[in-house]
Amino acid sequence: MVYYLSLLIHTRSRLGGLVQSLTKSNNNSVTAIRRYLSNQTLGNMYFDLNNGLKIPAIGYGTWLSNDEQELENALDAALEVGYRHIDAAFVYLNEHVIGRVLNKWFTTGKLKREDIFLTTKLPVCGMRPELVQKYLKESLASLQVDYVDLYLVHVPFGLKHVEGNTYPTREDGTIDFDANTNHAAIWKSMEELVGLGLSKSIGVSNFNADQISRLLKNCKIPPCNLQIEHHAYLQQKDLVQFCKENKIVVTAYSPLGSPGLSKLGTQTPDLMGHEGVKEIAEKYNKTSAQILLRHIIQKGIVAIPKSTNPERLKQNIDIFDFKISDEDMKTLNDLDRNLRILNFKSLFKGIENHPEYPF
Repeated sequence: MVYYLSLLIHTRSRLGGLVQSLTKSNNNSVTAIRRYLSNQTLGNMYFDLNNGLKIPAIGYGTWLSNDEQELENALDAALEVGYRHIDAAFVYLNEHVIGRVLNKWFTTGKLKREDIFLTTKLPVCGMRPELVQKYLKESLASLQVDYVDLYLVHVPFGLKHVEGNTYPTREDGTIDFDANTNHAAIWKSMEELVGLGLSKSIGVSNFNADQISRLLKNCKIPPCNLQIEHHAYLQQKDLVQFCKENKIVVTAYSPLGSPGLSKLGTQTPDLMGHEGVKEIAEKYNKTSAQILLRHIIQKGIVAIPKSTNPERLKQNIDIFDFKISDEDMKTLNDLDRNLRILNFKSLFKGIENHPEYPF
């Protein structure tokens, strides 16, 4: 009974409907609650950003979603079960699909714009102050919205700007980066977006503590979010603590170890197959993925898992009806191996030579 009442607290269900369900059920209230909740969207938890906005603890990640129909179906399924946080990026090349789905939900009245927390990111080819607004406006047009809730600087390094070529390369095949990337100047342009109403919040992604410290010393609006690779094998505890001390909410990408990277020939760890994780999952009658995600959000970190499977989509957000014990949290904390999956070297040959390479 406690399980279903807890889940009810985290759903936007209608009390009247529940009462009707209970009335019709005679004496079996647990069955009635089970039946009623099965038809409701699942709930979410929210974390407070330093500008007063709230960000859902679980979002839907869209990286490596290149099949338009598959992504459209997955987004519909995600919205149906209660996802209200969507993580996008200019370089994912699928913002137009997200926009198409959101527009459908908005125009039919199933959702309002303010129901969705929408994030997108400044591309690596736009890392110049005069290009910040240009790229956000292009994203807004694709997403079919007037503003985003959060705009992130996707990476701390920049590439040469070549119109129509997101990833310019040199004759030797290395990435043609811009060694003069100026974070302070770029951040000033990011701050202007807030004043113009184009983004409610601004933050960074893949920055290290030193790079964030420089921003904090040269800003009017401090970053409210840092998005980083974060999972059981790469917990980045010092960086997370630094962010907490500076009131910056952390978002974990690849929270399940990014098994989708196998499409690119990248070997990734099998976090969900780890015996320790499986044992804890069995103890709580949950999946390994649910345990890994709950571990993250229970530490106050947002997670943006990605799946196109409707059942796994639902499972990934169904993590608010239980709490992992301190002992089991320690077991999961101890899995940290400082194992980074995405260091950008395979994506941008020679990028480690950029002055702002963060790792």
